[in-house]
Amino acid sequence: MNQNEKSLPSNFIKDRIDDDLKTGKYAGKVITRFPPEPNGYLHIGHAKSIALNFGLAREYNGKCNLRFDDTNPTKEEQEYVDSIKEDIKWLGFDWEGREYYASDYFDKLYEYAIKLVKKGVAYVDSLSSEEIKEYRGMPTSPGKESPYRNRTVDENLELFEKMKNGEFEDGEHVLRAKIDMTSPNMNLRDPVLYRIKHAHHHRTGDKWCIYPMYDWAHGQSDSIEGITHSICTLEFENHRPLYDWFIDQLEIHHPSQIEFARLNLNYTVMSKRKLLQLVEQKIVDGWDDPRMPTISAFRRRGYTPESIVSFVEGVGVAKRDNVVDISVLEYAIRQDLNKKAMRVMAVINPLKIVITNYPDEIEYLDAVNNPEDESMGKRKIPFGKELWIEREDFQEVPHKKFHRLSPGNEVRLRYAYIIKCEEVIKDELGNIIELRCSYDPDTKSGSGKSDKKVKGTIHWVSAPHAFEAEIRLYDRLFNVENPSGDKDKDFLDFINPQSLEIKTKCKLEPGLKDAKPGDRFQFERQGYFCVDTKYTTLDKPVFNRVVTLRDTWAKIASRQ
Repeated sequence: MNQNEKSLPSNFIKDRIDDDLKTGKYAGKVITRFPPEPNGYLHIGHAKSIALNFGLAREYNGKCNLRFDDTNPTKEEQEYVDSIKEDIKWLGFDWEGREYYASDYFDKLYEYAIKLVKKGVAYVDSLSSEEIKEYRGMPTSPGKESPYRNRTVDENLELFEKMKNGEFEDGEHVLRAKIDMTSPNMNLRDPVLYRIKHAHHHRTGDKWCIYPMYDWAHGQSDSIEGITHSICTLEFENHRPLYDWFIDQLEIHHPSQIEFARLNLNYTVMSKRKLLQLVEQKIVDGWDDPRMPTISAFRRRGYTPESIVSFVEGVGVAKRDNVVDISVLEYAIRQDLNKKAMRVMAVINPLKIVITNYPDEIEYLDAVNNPEDESMGKRKIPFGKELWIEREDFQEVPHKKFHRLSPGNEVRLRYAYIIKCEEVIKDELGNIIELRCSYDPDTKSGSGKSDKKVKGTIHWVSAPHAFEAEIRLYDRLFNVENPSGDKDKDFLDFINPQSLEIKTKCKLEPGLKDAKPGDRFQFERQGYFCVDTKYTTLDKPVFNRVVTLRDTWAKIASRQ
């Protein structure tokens, strides 16, 4: 069963939908929507909302619309629209042509606003933004009414039309709902519906000089589209009375707004403002930098859509905010790639060895492509007297638990033979530049000629056949669990200086020359890697580390 067929786990949202279906509240229909703002790239938290909204529609044989909340032209760009659509498709979901924009409804929203003005429940206010904030009061004390609150309907209609026609400067007037300035819910203290903003819109051009606020556009857009269940994150819970008030005043189709806890990860920031700051200050290499929590970054790093959907669905739907350990996400990609990724050998920090008693010839050995999937078969890898091994796999003075190569010690080469280090070659500065070794021809892997056993097995690459590649070792961008948790420090103070290490002289087995951008592999004993889609060229392959084979951060934490 693939991700487009399986059912979502039971949760309170499904229980609510089930109740509505039993009572026939929406004539047996389930229509949801995913409403992103096109002012940035989607992040892992949005993936949870995407999987939930599209997943509910799929499970109940309903529909899920894609609607862009493009109500703030100064921050929105077509680049963000395109990236959002690409991310949703990559995750495996389809809006089936139901692509809408809040700007599609600007004329209708204006008509609805006129209706509220005529009912006497909306007015043009001429207070400044600072005065409006002051008049709203505090959560513990009531606000006070604007001196412009009791303008006549005709005066409000005339001013509102002039606002629309561009006859006023930005901030000179706003349109507000007339609700209750003493309400304990601050959202009901005469909220702003429209503000004047002389700005070019990426879809409507210069037609409009006024733009709706989110709280005004949100519910009415849901109603226009016939949405049955408007699934929002928890911060909109206090906005629900306003959502309901607008729709009740207009007497239009009334969706049900249901809130759930957003996804929060440790060692991460999710704020669009902070993510934009990381990009603009060039702390990261764009929105798709593999250290970012954006979906495009996970895609470039090498995460699979299946692993992300599995993760967000596994986290579940809750009513209270919580923080998920990022290791849970890393576990999801390990589990997925363990089944899919081809095992190969790559040496990141190479040290040359020469097997002095091996003949001057090349032998081709069998290597298993993936022990989890026999259908992936085997491949032939070249073996000769000159090899590359990891520098970390040799210690001239080994510690007690070191079971790899050292002077006079034996180790097995993966898929090959047992070798012994006979001599260490150093340069004039005392740096180790080469090892001279001997091999036991009766210990060929799988030959059955010898029952000799050694404690260590290391990977290697044939020196004359290896090709060089750049490998980028990505790690967590922040070195504390909650980068935004210290009010006395900037979140940028907690950037992990070792979040990216670039290795340029790596030696890879020859079969990887044909790897294409986006291909994923397990480098044996190293981790999972993906061919970078941004910097790879025909003559310079670049590999990104997707994730280590184990949770190394857990080991670090256990030592502290």
